[in-house]
Amino acid sequence: QLQLVESGGGLVQPGGSTKLSCAASGSAFDYSAIGWFRQAPGKEREGISCVDTTGKSTSWADSVTGKFFISRDNRNKMVNLHMNNLTPEDSAVYSCAAAPIRSCPTRPYEMPYWGKGTLVTVSS
Repeated sequence: QLQLVESGGGLVQPGGSTKLSCAASGSAFDYSAIGWFRQAPGKEREGISCVDTTGKSTSWADSVTGKFFISRDNRNKMVNLHMNNLTPEDSAVYSCAAAPIRSCPTRPYEMPYWGKGTLVTVSS
């Protein structure tokens, strides 16, 4: 059993930074990999990055490598996405998702557990 709730979305100016959080509850967190995904209107959902049970991260989207960073806090059952140098093209609904696997796959994986998502709008 695992429940996920995202927070931190809102309006951000171009060039700005923000942090999204994914709060998890349930016993499955300790043996689950957590990924961040996003979907903009009219576009396919894309995987951003993943963090495994030990805190090791795997980047999935080349377009955000180097400006988006994922972190994991096992004590507080929290996964964060640190977003820097934001542009309007980064506007999307961002969701966290979990899979009962200890290591992250090298490509986006079909996750069985999802949060509802949080909207990030980058605009001046």
